Amino acid sequence: MKTKKIIALILALLLTAALFTACADKDTVDVKPTETISGSEPQQTSAPVQTASPEQSAEPEPVESTGTPSAQTVIFTDSTGRDVEVPQNITKIAVTGPLAQIVLFSVAPDKMVGIATEWDQSAAEYFDEKYYNLPVLGQLYGGKGELNLEELLLADPDIVIDVGETKGNVGEDLTALQEQTGIPFVHIAAYTASMKETYRMLGELLGLEEKAEALGAFCEEVYSIGLEVSRQVADENKTTLLYCLGDQGLNVIAKGSFHAEIIDMLALNAAVVDEPSSKGTGNETDMEQLLLWDPEIILFAPDSVYDNVGSDPNWQQLSAIRNGKYYRVPFGPYNWLMSPPSVQRFLGILWLADLLYPDVTDYDLFTEVKEYYSLFYHCDLTQAQFEALTENSR
Repeated sequence: MKTKKIIALILALLLTAALFTACADKDTVDVKPTETISGSEPQQTSAPVQTASPEQSAEPEPVESTGTPSAQTVIFTDSTGRDVEVPQNITKIAVTGPLAQIVLFSVAPDKMVGIATEWDQSAAEYFDEKYYNLPVLGQLYGGKGELNLEELLLADPDIVIDVGETKGNVGEDLTALQEQTGIPFVHIAAYTASMKETYRMLGELLGLEEKAEALGAFCEEVYSIGLEVSRQVADENKTTLLYCLGDQGLNVIAKGSFHAEIIDMLALNAAVVDEPSSKGTGNETDMEQLLLWDPEIILFAPDSVYDNVGSDPNWQQLSAIRNGKYYRVPFGPYNWLMSPPSVQRFLGILWLADLLYPDVTDYDLFTEVKEYYSLFYHCDLTQAQFEALTENSR
């Protein structure tokens, strides 16, 4: 482990300071000449770089060197515009949250030294055991947990990668963590319409251009399918739809929210509210409002009330329930439409387009899903597994 990481680990174990106020001591390190991934002129350092905490009043205790020379480094410009010095040959990566976890698992599972959140139990059916049992390091954004710096430093990654929306002060957050731990932190923007570029950047960063190109090409093709189906159907002929979730089924994913992107692409989202929630739990509503919306089709989250609505008098008031036009969103090991809103949503495009407009789609859903599971989950999906995944979903 590099000297600066060892010192950061010692401090992390001794101090319980807040996430963005702690400052790790760093010893003098030799930095070799760096290159820029983007092809600009190399940025060279001709002398050792010395950094110290402002509160440092004495020299740190000497740490025994491993004797291993520093790896060649390059400058990587992330999606926030930060120029980050990273190893040229990255062999160990950690992630900041579930969105990054899904994306990085697809492109570089053997480089992952940990995961942000535990895999769902269903992942054991699709993932190799060595991936399923990776240590949990916590997550930086969202959820109920937090990034465990002690575990992160013990895992000793070459880099920590954040993937998702570029919003707020993510750049400042990552810079603070980088200074605290001595580990490079980078952010890669990820949006459904531009996942090919997301994978291109990751392939470039990790030296996995060929694999990343295949993943990006799949995303681009499926997104084009979604756009073409939407174009052919036209808004006036699209199905009105609600996505209900929660233990009572009375939360909805509202039109215009980040989580509703696939629904809004392919259907007329009946859940029009003044302030769409940015959270995966959606907007809370009531049965009276559902009756006012009264959509043609209702989708239920995998862990919601799908099993009960058919015999519930209140739900029977809705046209979609009376007519049997309600479905459970496929799940395994993630919700195909959202939660988290990551790369598995391309499965949602394929599934929802085929569900709503079978006369327009010209692909075999099993064939497409099987290809996805092979590319992104490194799994040879069987017909029986597919049927189980889509039970009550078609």
